Amino acid sequence: MLNQLKTKIILQIVSYGKMKNRKAQLKIKQMTFMLIAVTLFFALVGMFVLVIKFSDIREAATELEERNAMLLVSKLANSPEFSCGGAFDTPRLNCIDADKVMILRQHIEKYNDFWGVSNIEIRKIYPAANSEILCTLENYPNCNIIRLRSKEIIGADLSNFISLCRKEPYEGDYYNKCELARIMVSYEEK
Repeated sequence: MLNQLKTKIILQIVSYGKMKNRKAQLKIKQMTFMLIAVTLFFALVGMFVLVIKFSDIREAATELEERNAMLLVSKLANSPEFSCGGAFDTPRLNCIDADKVMILRQHIEKYNDFWGVSNIEIRKIYPAANSEILCTLENYPNCNIIRLRSKEIIGADLSNFISLCRKEPYEGDYYNKCELARIMVSYEEK
């Protein structure tokens, strides 16, 4: 009887140890699942934050490109390739020499990536014309649109008002004829 009692006590101790062991294993499994759940939660939150940051970066890049194009429009009229310079007596701000632009138009391939825009277009505003006539060497100066590249304006465009001047013959001499125009710079949105 004493042996049976000892055996019974030993079996209870062993079964209690197994039960304790099972509870410990269950707690370890619960802790593992909780750690995995917390890790997944923070990973999803991190991905959400990255998506928001990358969309802000894309918007900032577009805004920066737009700002650069606006600065380019302002500086373009005063660049040596376009400006009236000393040919019209005194240097003028926002004055474009139409004769220079027409010659530049013939050699625009050399300037493909020089300004970083997809197209530059100059439109006469005043005196207003009845129809839009694209300038070529054959019909110049009886036209009202000077497009430096043959393709249409695509993407976003920015513009500025300028004086479009050229030398006009009059009674054997030349005088400065200036017209109100608008220079438009376009760039492809990304």
